[in-house]
This record gives sequence, C-alpha cells and structure tokens, in this order.
Amino acid sequence: MDFEQTLSQLKESLFHILGDEYFEFKEESKKDIEVFINDSKDKLERWTRLLTEGAICMDDYEWLLKSQRDLLVLTELEKAGISKIRLGHLKSKMVKAMVNIGRGLFLDIK
Repeated sequence: MDFEQTLSQLKESLFHILGDEYFEFKEESKKDIEVFINDSKDKLERWTRLLTEGAICMDDYEWLLKSQRDLLVLTELEKAGISKIRLGHLKSKMVKAMVNIGRGLFLDIK
C-alpha cells in the first residue's frame, strides 16, 4: 500500500467537496484541509495500514474515522462566517469521503 498515494487521493477528494460547496472560500478551505491532513496523518496512516493488513475490519475503520469528526476543526471557514450547522454537515461529508477511500482500499485487498 502506498499511503502517500492514498493521502493524495484523500486531499483531492476533500478539496473537491469543499470546492463544490464553498467555492468563494477556496483559500480558507485549502488551509483547513492542509491542517487537518497534517494533524491526522499519523492516525490515518496507522488505521489505513491496519485495515489493509486485515488487523481491523471495515466497520472498525469507519468507527475510528467517525470518532475524528468532532476533532475536525475548520477554523478558516469558521472565521469566514460559515455557520456551525453548515460546518457540521461539511465535516460529515469529509468523514464519508475518508470512509469511501478506505472502503476502496479494503475491497482492493479482498
């Protein structure tokens, strides 16, 4: 498994999600994604490796990712005035994208 490739795919997916919803806040979105990826990289790599090695199942992987939802801070978008409700929906979409990428890896190894 090439985690850097997976991380690149994740960034692209998150940029797409934020770009679709918050095109006018492209720079803020990019900063928030970079901070999230940098802060979470070690955990994401460990969990993804465990998934691809079969040490955890897809349900466990999804639970671990969902546990990060409340820790996902979108400071720049919040400063730009995006409501907490919209940010909550956005966080859910971001977690779902991460789960889908993991699911793709999981299916590839089966």
